[in-house]
Amino acid sequence: MKTICLYFEIHQIIHLKRYRFFDIGTDHYYYDDYENERSITDIAERSYMPALNAFQQMIQEHGKYFRLAFSLSGTGIEQLEMHAPQVLEKLQQLNDTGCVEFLAEPYSHGLSALANEECFAADVKKQAEKIEEYFGKKPTVLRNSSLIYSDDIGVQAAALGFKGMLTEGAKHVLGWKSPHYVYNCAMAPGLKLLLRDVELSDDISLRFNDSDWDGYPLFADNYIQRIANFPEEEQVINIFMELSALGIAQPLSSNILEFIKALPACAKQKGITFSTPSEIIGKMKSVGNLDVPDTLSWVDEERDVSCWLGNPMQREAFNKLYSVADRLRIANDPRINQDWDYLQASNNFRFMTTKPSNVGLDRGIYSSPFDAFTNYMNILGDFISRVNSLYPEEIDNDELNALLTTIKNQGDEIVMKDKEITRLQAKVEKMQAEEDKLKAKIDKAAAKKPATKKAAPKKAEEKKE
Repeated sequence: MKTICLYFEIHQIIHLKRYRFFDIGTDHYYYDDYENERSITDIAERSYMPALNAFQQMIQEHGKYFRLAFSLSGTGIEQLEMHAPQVLEKLQQLNDTGCVEFLAEPYSHGLSALANEECFAADVKKQAEKIEEYFGKKPTVLRNSSLIYSDDIGVQAAALGFKGMLTEGAKHVLGWKSPHYVYNCAMAPGLKLLLRDVELSDDISLRFNDSDWDGYPLFADNYIQRIANFPEEEQVINIFMELSALGIAQPLSSNILEFIKALPACAKQKGITFSTPSEIIGKMKSVGNLDVPDTLSWVDEERDVSCWLGNPMQREAFNKLYSVADRLRIANDPRINQDWDYLQASNNFRFMTTKPSNVGLDRGIYSSPFDAFTNYMNILGDFISRVNSLYPEEIDNDELNALLTTIKNQGDEIVMKDKEITRLQAKVEKMQAEEDKLKAKIDKAAAKKPATKKAAPKKAEEKKE
């Protein structure tokens, strides 16, 4: 029986402000608060809330039959907390239905998987904790930023304990193979892979409202019929996209939500079900290894990482950012860590791309990739100075790590001793209380005991006798 795995990404760009060279060392705040509030409010109103309301209606109408999955970046959650908490409340309501799964991804929506294993692990664990805090369940399936994946990243995901991972069904990786099966990581066989059907996903997210497209207009019954026509053994249809495709990339006036809401009824007629990623991974066996020696993603026709790291500017910015990764992780300063999350976001590097793209790129405040590079590097110059100022620069990472480890161990030892002192004090107080109780009991018993009468002295006469 065929099943559709419907997944949506929720992430919000953190917009950087115009930052001049002369701001370095004097201004440590890097963000355009007005634009951040405006953009998240706009996207919540035009996309997130209408789409989530539609999903809620679909679940109410079809019950447990309709199922879907989401992933939220940690930085996206922070923006929603500040400016659009109603989106998180709606997601919690959807979670209560039991028909929704929430996946793990890097907290920063960044490229840490390409740079530093420790940073990637920390990035993912931080987001997973946030997801568990909001939705009550720890994610078991990982979705990397922009579906970035390689054999090495698969090994990292498996080491973090994930059972499965989502990635792109790229033609140059699949060759003659179909994306409609479950595969596994070539270097970590225990990690199962779900591959995005590029055509079916992009028909909705990129082409739905394009009147010049051969498939326009797209109707739900025809769309489901295409899925039903796949060979019987091709049972897993993975349709992955950004949630903003529903309302932003494809405006609500295009009837995109009516199309989405019609899918379950059409699928039910064809005997096609809906499943979450973990359900598929738990029920279906892998048909074999998927070899991905080179990194792939779901961006651009190349389906690689060239949109972020394809030119010297991007690579210089990337390398400079991650040059302080170990030192930052060791220092673990809260304010620095927040800036680190925001500066890692992949869009900062995407704005620097010089590649032509079929998908329009809004560079925001930047007039060119060189403008984006200059602004980012100014901010990065100030940020790195702050990182280095936390501890003397002459202390190298190994020495700093040893020093902070010693401090941590001493702190742990003090905590343990404090706990032992508290335990002993409680024990002494308990013994004293028992002693006082016993003493009171003895005194009480003594008070109740009758007094002994003394014998009367004998008379003198009796003594003489």
